[in-house]
Amino acid sequence: MATNIGMMDGAYFVGRSEILAWINSTLQLNLSKVEEACSGAVHCQLMDAAHPGMVPMHKVNFDAKSEYDMIQNYKVLQDVFNKLKITKHIEVSKLVKGRPLDNLEFMQWMKRYCDSVSGGYHNYNAMERREACKGGKDASKKSAPPQSARGNTVTTKPHTARRGDAPPAHSTGPPAKTANKPAPAVNVTAYDQQITELKLTMDSLEKERDFYFAKLRDIEIMCQSPSISNLPIIDGIKRILYAAEEDASILEEAQAMLLNQEKSLNVDVEEYKTQKRKSILNLDVDVAASDTLSPKQRVSNASDVHCSASPLMTY
Repeated sequence: MATNIGMMDGAYFVGRSEILAWINSTLQLNLSKVEEACSGAVHCQLMDAAHPGMVPMHKVNFDAKSEYDMIQNYKVLQDVFNKLKITKHIEVSKLVKGRPLDNLEFMQWMKRYCDSVSGGYHNYNAMERREACKGGKDASKKSAPPQSARGNTVTTKPHTARRGDAPPAHSTGPPAKTANKPAPAVNVTAYDQQITELKLTMDSLEKERDFYFAKLRDIEIMCQSPSISNLPIIDGIKRILYAAEEDASILEEAQAMLLNQEKSLNVDVEEYKTQKRKSILNLDVDVAASDTLSPKQRVSNASDVHCSASPLMTY
């Protein structure tokens, strides 16, 4: 069961139109924007479709307009998550604001979860289950008019066509005006869709910007630590972080600093190794020389040292 889904999962690449089609077909609604589900009522009923009888639908409010009423719906949803041991965090404060990107991401997760649990919603009567909710009947009525409206347009078109045949040839002006009336509505819809897509793109870019800025800030704080702030590599990182302009030479300078430091370290290590070898050789020579002396020479040397150490002694 998929409860925690990573941000790079395919679920978060599902488009807005596909999400809307899934919601409307599953719950028999007529949503035109994902953020229209920000009240939380739609999420509750989706969980009811995935787990029939698990959601107390009489507590769900489809008529929620204020943030307080919306939060009550999310409390119901959180209780269901707890019962099912779902660890997904619900960012209520962001969802109730109706921001497109936040609502789209959470709805993408909902679709992935519901599909993984049920795989389909057979024999689920969404309108009947919604009747127990506050404002559920009104929500069902709002989803019905588009179908009847489409039926009326189909039946009225032949009448308008027959009426168009009756006027004489000199009355061709008015029909041309009526034919141009629906065009602005289509253009407005297209513009609204473009604006929504631009808002989603902007929100995504802002979120990505904030993410990488936080990472850079963490790196800056780490570089200011007293234990490592004096290291050459930290100086190179700071040079790159605080560069005011985009210049490839800054990176080259930082790399040059590290190379110079590495060379100096190598020289110091070599000098240390050379001195260590000399001290070892000198020690070996002293030991070998002492081994070649006879016992009498060792005693005489010891007596010489003893005598030289006492200048008051007489012979």
